[in-house]
Amino acid sequence: MAILKEKKFVISMSNKGNPYDNAQAESFMKTIKAEEVYMWDYKTIDDVLKSVPFFIEEVYNKKRLHSSIGYVPPVEFEELQEQANLF
Repeated sequence: MAILKEKKFVISMSNKGNPYDNAQAESFMKTIKAEEVYMWDYKTIDDVLKSVPFFIEEVYNKKRLHSSIGYVPPVEFEELQEQANLF
């Protein structure tokens, strides 16, 4: 705990009986594991360092549909929000 405080990390813990505090992060990690990590047989850490960021930027953010934002990719959702704010 001292190291976290020293580095100015804010500790986030849900209340007892409230498992939803970390639900978005858990869902994201589940998706990366299921749709990227478990699909490949990485040989080196360099393989991981190339593949995972590519998956996040090019697949997760630009192509993968997200139910929480109307079944559109995040990049498209942000573009639609920007267009809506112009009017």
